[in-house]
Amino acid sequence: MTRKFEGRELVVATHNTGKLEEIAKLLEPFGVRVSSAKDHALPEPEETGTTFVENARIKAHAAAKATGLPALSDDSGICIDTLNGAPGVYTADWAETGNGRDFVMAMTKAHQRLEALGAPHPRTARFCCTLVLAWPDGHDEVFEGKVEGRLVWPMQGDRGHGYDPIFQPDGYDITFGEMDRWEKNEISHRADAFRKLVAGCFE
Repeated sequence: MTRKFEGRELVVATHNTGKLEEIAKLLEPFGVRVSSAKDHALPEPEETGTTFVENARIKAHAAAKATGLPALSDDSGICIDTLNGAPGVYTADWAETGNGRDFVMAMTKAHQRLEALGAPHPRTARFCCTLVLAWPDGHDEVFEGKVEGRLVWPMQGDRGHGYDPIFQPDGYDITFGEMDRWEKNEISHRADAFRKLVAGCFE
């Protein structure tokens, strides 16, 4: 039995304005006031975990402890089957340049590694998202979502972010990079995890 969320205020453990907007919209029907880690001037904790759930827990518990409020965090990434699930938790790290993030470089790296391995088509992959809702008393609830698909090359579309231009979800003939933001948000890995979160803790 999952713990129900009974407060009126929730901290989202992110400094990403777009992510905050997306989460605020999803929680709007429940009358929850949403603020971000950035609003509370919280530092970003070091993500030392080797799994999505470990990193999501680090962020959620740090925010809950610092604010005294329940906190929600997510950790997500793309997992490519032929690369044994890489980049996985290192999805963002693959884009690090030392001077910001370059996802064109990261997508090119993924493609080059698959080519070097002579990986057959379809090159299956999935986006994964783990949400952790943590309370100041140390309790947490975990919800995992995913969306299956395959990788395409060259990159297609300039919408979305991250690896979206090379990911084509199952049942579609366009990439996340070509898809309307709100259409993508209906079928994404984060949407899958959120449905489970809402059913478990808010309904």
